[in-house]
Amino acid sequence: MGFQCIIYEKEGNIAIIRLNRPHVLNAMNKQLWLDLQEALEGARVDPAIKVVIITGEGRAFSTGADLKESKTRTLEAYRDYLSELQEASRKIIRFEKPTIAAINGYALGSGYELALACDIRIAAEEAQIGSPEAKVTSSVTGGAMRLVQDLIGPAKARELLFTAEYIDGKEAERIGLVNKAVPLEQLMEEAKKMASKIAKNSAFSLKMIKKGLLMARGEVSLEALMDYEVEACLACVSTKERQESLKEFENRKRNSKDEKK
Repeated sequence: MGFQCIIYEKEGNIAIIRLNRPHVLNAMNKQLWLDLQEALEGARVDPAIKVVIITGEGRAFSTGADLKESKTRTLEAYRDYLSELQEASRKIIRFEKPTIAAINGYALGSGYELALACDIRIAAEEAQIGSPEAKVTSSVTGGAMRLVQDLIGPAKARELLFTAEYIDGKEAERIGLVNKAVPLEQLMEEAKKMASKIAKNSAFSLKMIKKGLLMARGEVSLEALMDYEVEACLACVSTKERQESLKEFENRKRNSKDEKK
C-alpha cells in the first residue's frame, strides 16, 4: 500500500493509521479519505490485525476539511469530495474490528467527525474538539448528527453544534464525548494499552459483538436484535477457538485457587 496522505504501521495485532498532512494540521482532502479507506481495507483483510488506532501526525488530529481547496471546488466536485468522506465514515462506523481514535490535538469539523465514527476515543487533555461548521456556513457530516447525540444526549449536542464552540479533552471526558483524557505525552501509550487489552480477546467475538451493537442503535427492531443475539452467541460457541478459550479460563481459575492455598 502506497499512501500520499497517511502513514500505515503495524505493531503486533494493532494497526496504526496516522493522518499525515501536518503542514496543514492534517486538514482533509479527497486523497486523504481515499487513503484512509484503502488502509482500513488492508487492516480488515489482515488476519493478524485485531484493533485499529487512528491518530494525527504533528500537533493536530485533524482540523477538518481543507478550506483552501474547498474555495475553488465546483458544486459537482464538492459532492464528489463529500461522497468519499461519507463512504470513509461508513466504513469506520461499520468496520468489523474495534477502532480507537487517539486525539492528539485539534479535532475539528470532519476531523472531529472521524473521531466520533470510531468505537473508542482517547484524547490529550489539551486537545481542542468541536464543530465550527455553523461559523463557516457549512453543516456536519460523517453521521455526526446522530453519533454526537448518542454520546452526550440531544441537548448538549445541540449546544455544541449551535454555538460552534470548542472544548478541551478534559471537558470532553466529563460530558462523555471521549472515553478518557490523558496528558499528551501519555496519549499513544494509553491508546496502545487499550488496544492491547482488546486484542487479547477473540476476534470473532469482537466482530459479532460490534455488529450487534450497531444493530442495537436503531437499525433493526428489538425483536430482530434479540434474534441476532441468539445466532451470534451460537456462532461464537461453535468455533474451535471457544473450546480453547474455555480451557484457558479453567486453567486461570485453577491457578488462582492454587495461589490462594
